Amino acid sequence: MKINENYLKLGENYLFAEIAKRVKAHKAANPDKEIIRLGIGDVTLPLVPTVVEALKKAGGEMGAKETFRGYDDEQGYAFLKEAVAAYYAAKNVALNIGEIFIGDGAKSDLSNITDIFGTDNTALIPNPVYPVYADTNLMNGRKIVYARASKENGFLPLPDSAVKADIIYLCSPNNPTGAVYDAADLKLWVDYALKNDAVILFDAAYECFVSDEALPTSIFQIEGAKECAIEFCSLSKTAGFTGVRCGYTVVPEALARGGVKLNALWRRRQATKFNGVSYIVQRGAEAVFSPAGMVEIRKNIAYYMDNANVISRALTARGAYHTGGKNSPYIWFECFGGLESWEFFDRLLTSCGVVGTPGAGFGDTGKNFFRLTAFNSRENTLKAVQKLAEFKA
Repeated sequence: MKINENYLKLGENYLFAEIAKRVKAHKAANPDKEIIRLGIGDVTLPLVPTVVEALKKAGGEMGAKETFRGYDDEQGYAFLKEAVAAYYAAKNVALNIGEIFIGDGAKSDLSNITDIFGTDNTALIPNPVYPVYADTNLMNGRKIVYARASKENGFLPLPDSAVKADIIYLCSPNNPTGAVYDAADLKLWVDYALKNDAVILFDAAYECFVSDEALPTSIFQIEGAKECAIEFCSLSKTAGFTGVRCGYTVVPEALARGGVKLNALWRRRQATKFNGVSYIVQRGAEAVFSPAGMVEIRKNIAYYMDNANVISRALTARGAYHTGGKNSPYIWFECFGGLESWEFFDRLLTSCGVVGTPGAGFGDTGKNFFRLTAFNSRENTLKAVQKLAEFKA
């Protein structure tokens, strides 16, 4: 028996496991000190009433013989896929329900989609980057090249004609930087993918935070994208489903490589390896897209974005360069005093009791940057920015 030695190429600890380890040690040494967590992107507001009622109703149905549900089509119930299609229609994107696959979140599908691609393909990944993109391809032994995101390009890298890639990861609004591509820049990526016969894996998990109507919230709003892109979205941040688990992936029928439709490959993969999301959860997800549900979740999103604006204003007052905080719940800023991010993390934790995410955990171009999230209470956010204002580098 041989292990998959590609796993040995990974870092010893997953980024957020390392953060948790350091916070636990600090808490043990300082049990009476308050800790304000603005690190991991986990929501803090509860599920909205319309969703809760739908979950309760569906749970009741599962307790009655007449309405009990067992296995479903592994691609998701039609009622939810129709709701997702209607949501896209409001963006002027036409989808049929056969192009929509219901899953347990964007993270899983972004990882699992690589099953349908050969390991001899080259993956182009931004740096800094959400760790799952790189780790998944390292696990598969796939070659990775990086698109450098930096202060100079506003953390929004554009295609380089000298670089040949087969799989392209894009995230907008970006995790971790909060930067958002406009339509013109996404068109450059679509044109690059079409020219290189590549596939864009577009992570739209934070699309609901975009308030600027001039900015795209789906790659499929860009001409030609259905011939070169797969889109992933999640209800984790949209509707607070981090503990409920539901998302969706869109694989267009028009997308084919080597004469094979990728929709068919993904459907076959899912049929073999995935038994679907529970009926109860899918009914809750359907309620997210209802008129009442959308009104309620938009109030939660506005609450988080107000927190983001509080953080952004505090950093501006301090003269700190940052991206995000607008059209994104993430704020990515240059560490004070030229500190490297893990040193900044430790000092911020020990002196202020504030937890963020070191930029180095997202790639070497993030080593002098730091990520904060808007996913906390207003009270804690205000406390945290006061502590940031007082922090001595």
